[in-house]
Amino acid sequence: MGTILKSARRPPAHSPIIVYVASLIVAIITAAASIIGLLYQTTIYPTEELRQAFVANDLVNLVIGLPILLGSMWLARRGRLVGLIFWPGALFFVFYNAIAYVFALPPNVAFLLNLLLLVVSGYTMIAVIATVDVQAIGHRLTGVVPERMAAGVLLVLGILFAFRTIGILVEALLNQTPVIITERALHVADLMIAPAWVIGGCLLWRRRALGYVTGVGLCLYDSSSSALSP
Repeated sequence: MGTILKSARRPPAHSPIIVYVASLIVAIITAAASIIGLLYQTTIYPTEELRQAFVANDLVNLVIGLPILLGSMWLARRGRLVGLIFWPGALFFVFYNAIAYVFALPPNVAFLLNLLLLVVSGYTMIAVIATVDVQAIGHRLTGVVPERMAAGVLLVLGILFAFRTIGILVEALLNQTPVIITERALHVADLMIAPAWVIGGCLLWRRRALGYVTGVGLCLYDSSSSALSP
């Protein structure tokens, strides 16, 4: 993969082989959880509310999330810059999705798989960023991508999602209005990932090298995740 994906200057825990293996584990768990959800809908999703929210998500995971993750890994393996940019965004897609599942599902096999997925995808996402030569990527993308426009989108989304979610939860608390479990899980997921959008947007706005890896990847994630919302 040339000089972009480093191995010699990183400890074994962040070596490219470990990153690829961890990403494959993420892909396998994603496929398993989604297939189980589709095949055993009434068991995994015991209420109509859960089925309406997550059965479609399982299909999205298989036809959108999984191919993007595997495709980005394959492109990165061949030294393609687009693969390295998509890779963190694809893992972020999985990470965000797993948050919603963990906070919505009752204790069952899908809950356990998504809890594991949350941990593994979070670690792998950080490991990919730690392994990639962000300076080389930043140098190659400076002036090539619309940094300010992408950064503005991330900042606006992050701020709007955070204030919207906080407003909904505070209003429900003050009015003592119950929030249905699927909506509550989505709000929690939005609130947890909003800081990542803001930080990525700030880094990209200032044209920092790390911003080109995290910020552009988050934009790619956002463009493919609109079908994910329950």
